[in-house]
Amino acid sequence: MRDLFDKIYKDKGPLGKWADQAEGYFVFPKLEGEISNRMKFRGKDVITWSINDYLGLANHPEVRKIDAEAAKQYGSAYPMGARMMSGHTDLHEKLQDELASFVSKQSAYLLNFGYQGMVSTIDALVKKSDVIVYDVDAHACIIDGVRLHIGQRFTYKHNDMASIEKNLQRATKIAEQTGGGILLISEGVFGMRGEQGKLKEIVELKKKYNFRLFVDDAHGFGTLGKTGAGAGEEQGVQDEIDVYFATFAKSLASTGAFIAGDKEVIDYLKYNLRSQMFAKSLQMQLVVGALKRLEMLRTMPELKEKLWENVNALQNGLRERGFDIGNTQSCVTPVYLEGSIPEAMALVKDLRENHGVFCSIVVYPVIPKGMILLRLIPTASHNLTDVEETLEAFSAIRERLENGTYKRLSATVAAAAAEKE
Repeated sequence: MRDLFDKIYKDKGPLGKWADQAEGYFVFPKLEGEISNRMKFRGKDVITWSINDYLGLANHPEVRKIDAEAAKQYGSAYPMGARMMSGHTDLHEKLQDELASFVSKQSAYLLNFGYQGMVSTIDALVKKSDVIVYDVDAHACIIDGVRLHIGQRFTYKHNDMASIEKNLQRATKIAEQTGGGILLISEGVFGMRGEQGKLKEIVELKKKYNFRLFVDDAHGFGTLGKTGAGAGEEQGVQDEIDVYFATFAKSLASTGAFIAGDKEVIDYLKYNLRSQMFAKSLQMQLVVGALKRLEMLRTMPELKEKLWENVNALQNGLRERGFDIGNTQSCVTPVYLEGSIPEAMALVKDLRENHGVFCSIVVYPVIPKGMILLRLIPTASHNLTDVEETLEAFSAIRERLENGTYKRLSATVAAAAAEKE
């Protein structure tokens, strides 16, 4: 028998082993100042491309005003208790009704957090006899929800229709034996790649296979579709999404989430979502704030128009300069590069220190080994000057990428990490 912590002392994990070199700069960085297109990082002004404030509502004066008024009226505690017991209000119901209407569903239910809500919703939807089929590139919250399932589950290749159909066939055989059903999970927009899930094509498979479709539309809600109702609206299949999920953490620049679908399904989830049944109700100031943000999403289309002006300018500019941004069909703007983690550190440090550009760095295990992903998130708060300065910065680093400058700089970082092992 060994000490439970032995494994911790010996192996910090694929990211943890870089903690001494990365923490406080590449991971757990501290952006300061008001949430905006430009903030401060270590005392320097930087163009901020790492905040999911798609519609620029985080620091909007109308939002700041309503948040302050709600906090003054209700404080941060009201209502006390879980929704079932003592934490239910008319305003919670009003927000649910308005969200359901906005995404064209019969009913909706509020969730305290997106991650927690997704895990719990998957857990509530399936029993041991049921089968889950989900995208291999699904967000961590989906993966963790699936892990709770004690029945069969299959992953399909990312957005690969042949793989989806193959796994639906496997799931159908098992469900026929167990007497269960099939839940297929996709994202509306995949947060790393920026690609939309192939919802239209998946829905077509309902003609051949008996399954229900659950869509995590965290990045599509507020940004896609004519009204901003998300990827389902964008692809013309919103009615065929059986359970729709979105978070407030991105377009609504707040905390919370919701699920929406047929009334009978949502009523069932209300009484079976453990993360909501046994948790304190969403704070009233957040509910009031979400109502205001949803109103602005509905009545101020110029916010989404400005967002997409910036998105198109940035993505087109990167492509014109020869950068690989994959097949993004959303605001998420990935820049794919080849290199090691130390090379990625050297490159990002150059961007931040010498060019005033702050974007997120994504490496293994989130993406395959040998790849670097720089993830940029345009918002309505950005402007074309921000875009142009960023494009110039990326042009400047291209030569360093090609001539091996970052590889040489990274040798020092790699050596320091090796000494720690």
